[in-house]
Amino acid sequence: MAAATQGSLFDQETTLGLRSLAGAVVRQHLTDGAWVDVRPGWLTGSEQLCAELVTTVPWQAERRRMYDRVVDTPRLLRFYGPGAALPHPVLREAREALTAHYAAEAGAPPFTTAGLCLYRDEHDSVAWHGDRVGRGATHDTLVAILSTGAPRRLLLRPRGGGATRTLQVGHGDLVVMGGSCQRTWEHAVPKEHHRTGPRVSIQFRPAGVR
Repeated sequence: MAAATQGSLFDQETTLGLRSLAGAVVRQHLTDGAWVDVRPGWLTGSEQLCAELVTTVPWQAERRRMYDRVVDTPRLLRFYGPGAALPHPVLREAREALTAHYAAEAGAPPFTTAGLCLYRDEHDSVAWHGDRVGRGATHDTLVAILSTGAPRRLLLRPRGGGATRTLQVGHGDLVVMGGSCQRTWEHAVPKEHHRTGPRVSIQFRPAGVR
């Protein structure tokens, strides 16, 4: 049975900014040393940011081989490596705040890159996976996801199958996956069966982790 966690119901504050992390992050322990932190409504004015990112980021479409043909990845992407200028100042502020909050636990600069995903509507999705390229394949790592725009389901399950947990994220919600989560668990954003607007998620990761 899926365990559902409700994120922010709506973004009442229209001014773009970040709320505090201290004392507001709730940790859910999973299995095998994996955990997930949730901070609902961390980013205020998230609908404004989503609209700006949709129109200003130079989005790229990727293609992948599926069986005997090549198909479009069902979402648009943009990656910003270490040292690259991010497309909005509040994203730099978010990365700095996350780095300060998790530095002691991570033991190294935990967030140096940013990957942006644009889910244009209910048809866009990402399949079950873990961020196991680079350090995430062999060591505990952190992956932080900041969600703007329309709420979507973020599913988590043990690697190899098992009971699914559901996080409903949107409107500036923050989810941080830590511990062994990328090795021992998987996550996905499924297609929806109802109409939904665009969502932009921002994934902050250590260098080399994808």
